[in-house]
Amino acid sequence: MAWNEPGGNSNNQDPWGGKRKGGDRKGPPDLDEAFRKLQESLSGLFGGGKKRSGGDGGGNGGGSGKSGGFGLLGIGLVVLLAIWLYNAIYVVDEQEQAVVLRFGKYYETVGAGLNIYFPPFDRKYLENVTRERAYSKQGQMLTEDENIVEVPLTVQYKITDLQAFVLNVDQPEVSLQHATESALRHVVGSTAMDQVLTEGRELMASEIKDRLQRFLDTYRTGITVTQVNVQSAAAPREVQEAFDDVIRAREDEQRSRNQAETYANGVIPEARGQAQRIVEDANGYRDEVVSRAKGEADRFTKLVAEYRKAPEVTRERLYLDTMQEVFSNTSKVLVTGDKGQNNLLYLPLDKMIESSRNGSTPASSAAAATAVDPGSRAADLQQQRDTRTRETR
Repeated sequence: MAWNEPGGNSNNQDPWGGKRKGGDRKGPPDLDEAFRKLQESLSGLFGGGKKRSGGDGGGNGGGSGKSGGFGLLGIGLVVLLAIWLYNAIYVVDEQEQAVVLRFGKYYETVGAGLNIYFPPFDRKYLENVTRERAYSKQGQMLTEDENIVEVPLTVQYKITDLQAFVLNVDQPEVSLQHATESALRHVVGSTAMDQVLTEGRELMASEIKDRLQRFLDTYRTGITVTQVNVQSAAAPREVQEAFDDVIRAREDEQRSRNQAETYANGVIPEARGQAQRIVEDANGYRDEVVSRAKGEADRFTKLVAEYRKAPEVTRERLYLDTMQEVFSNTSKVLVTGDKGQNNLLYLPLDKMIESSRNGSTPASSAAAATAVDPGSRAADLQQQRDTRTRETR
């Protein structure tokens, strides 16, 4: 029989087996009663009134409700205060700085240590100002000679003015990216492709750094660029093969030019040395001729002085020297006698045979034969004349 049918619930019990009014209950606890007990305990903790007996039961219930409300409010205030203190107190590291804004206006810059601010009236921005940050960029650029290249680079920077970094620009790092792209396009657009791909990267990095820093200083971002690294540039993939052919042709041109310069460096110094040798020989010949002429002039001057002192002796000496010089260059000697007599050809056969045995030329032997003492040669001539005179008689 159901519990709510007539005569079926004679014990006046609820569906869980407990009595609805009075008596002991064996079902689940009453929620209202549980909340009431919690309020009483909290009111006792925060100075609530004591429970009265007898007919004052209703009045005690109202007083305990008010005390419980104030207790919950106090707990809420304590929790809010703890949360506020937890957010208001902060620690700034040695590598960090914090900027505090009060009512949206700059108030102070806080250094390392334990600090406090007052939210929601204050706002703080905490940043690391010593750590170097990096930003990478890669894109296709048009060079000065209208070639497309891909230039990757990396920008290293750090925050040097936290106040300017927080207040002057809404997103300073985004501004840094835009300024980097602008500086890169300007520098690559004013540089030839050869310089971009080879030894011009260091100069490009320096120019990009200077131009980028000028942009950031103009924007007053509080960022300082420490280093710009331009990595190896390359052509787009679509034209990589043609680009490689151009590079190989340029390398062949450079190799041929180096070979030509090597050949020129070997030939030109040799030709200059020969030219210098010819010039030195000419100068030596000139000096020799001039010196010989000066010597002949000095000898003639001295000879004139000696001739004036002894004309006959000087004349005879000149004659003998001349004849010796002439006879030294011939192998034949013609000896003439007095007038009306036949000429006699004198050949120094003994001297010529002796010179041939020694390996000398006939001219040298004749010269040796004629290079005799003038006195002995005069005696020979006199002997020959006497012989011819006797034969004639």
